[in-house]
Amino acid sequence: MTEARHALSSLRVRRLFLAAAKAQKQVRRGMVVQARARAQDEPSATPVRFGLTASKKIGNAVARNRARRRLRAAAQEILPLEGRAGFDYVMIGRVHTAPRPWQMLKNDLRSALKALHNESRAPDAPNESHKDMQDE
Repeated sequence: MTEARHALSSLRVRRLFLAAAKAQKQVRRGMVVQARARAQDEPSATPVRFGLTASKKIGNAVARNRARRRLRAAAQEILPLEGRAGFDYVMIGRVHTAPRPWQMLKNDLRSALKALHNESRAPDAPNESHKDMQDE
């Protein structure tokens, strides 16, 4: 059985990072993941795009670079399989990103993606069973 893999590209423009910041986010111990569904008319060379950021809160340049390298590696491993086409993802490093065990960091990304995609599927209107109860 072949796995459906999406091609990745990275976000480079500040306005795309700002747009993702206004979208949904999930916080995990190892990272914060923001996800934004792109508009249909928004051009993209690849189905899935991702960006990385690590602020000085994490530590010195060595700690920030290590956190970004680990986030990039996790993204390249997991996003092609579990990311949705037409989405932009921004992963924000935290103090715990660099020392976190590799498997736990990958699990953080998987659980954040799952939660983000479950939220994006949730209907805005109340479900039908809830409406029936209100009518009684």
